[in-house]
Amino acid sequence: MANTKSAIKRVKTNSSKNLQNRMKKSELRTTIRNYDEAINANSPECEEMLKFAMKKVDQAASKNILHKNTASRKKSQLQKAYNAISAK
Repeated sequence: MANTKSAIKRVKTNSSKNLQNRMKKSELRTTIRNYDEAINANSPECEEMLKFAMKKVDQAASKNILHKNTASRKKSQLQKAYNAISAK
């Protein structure tokens, strides 16, 4: 357990930041899952959902929740799925 006052504060802030990051990552996963379901259902709002999902990925990357290369890869996967469905 932390001994100094500053170490106790760091433990407290780290746990609260960890919780916030987990919530944001969960929200991102939900957004991507909803987008995948819309793609599979051939929904007409896929383009709007693509923009929203890419926005969420960019926000996560800017807040260091995702690494920038991971964010780039996810965005590429999202766009690739959209291109495949729109080519049909």
